[in-house]
Amino acid sequence: MTTFYQLTATSLSGQLVSMADYAGKVVLVVNTASHCGFTPQYRGLEALYKKYAAQGLVVLGFPCNQFGKQEPGDADEIARTCHINYGVSFPMFEKVEVNGTAAHPIFRYLKNELPGLLGGRVKWNFTKFLIGRDGKPLKRFAPITTPDKIDAAILAALEI
Repeated sequence: MTTFYQLTATSLSGQLVSMADYAGKVVLVVNTASHCGFTPQYRGLEALYKKYAAQGLVVLGFPCNQFGKQEPGDADEIARTCHINYGVSFPMFEKVEVNGTAAHPIFRYLKNELPGLLGGRVKWNFTKFLIGRDGKPLKRFAPITTPDKIDAAILAALEI
């Protein structure tokens, strides 16, 4: 059985990252896009990251171009948009697919563990998956759920 910590992803800068690097942390995995109506959620995600990083929260952003072609840029453009426009300092990964046969293994795993309303599909950009310190997926949040609305779930996962 696959666990979250057995998975890997490539960072926006091209480095292979093991999810085991985040063992013992609360992880919020988000599929993102730079040209989406939900893109301003980057600010809220960064605020959560800064607020709770010292207590063990890490936000992981995975750009995706599957929804309305709202992430058309390359890694450099994505990095510039995230940093300059939203001050993103949490880890960002290379552009991935979240649905279909080419879906990244992290999203295949998370959708299997937390299927959501669409029966295992990600509905749109900024779907969020909260993972506990033990690597167990805890909760899935819809794109319309803004980062400030998941504060209580993060606090519970952090056990603060």
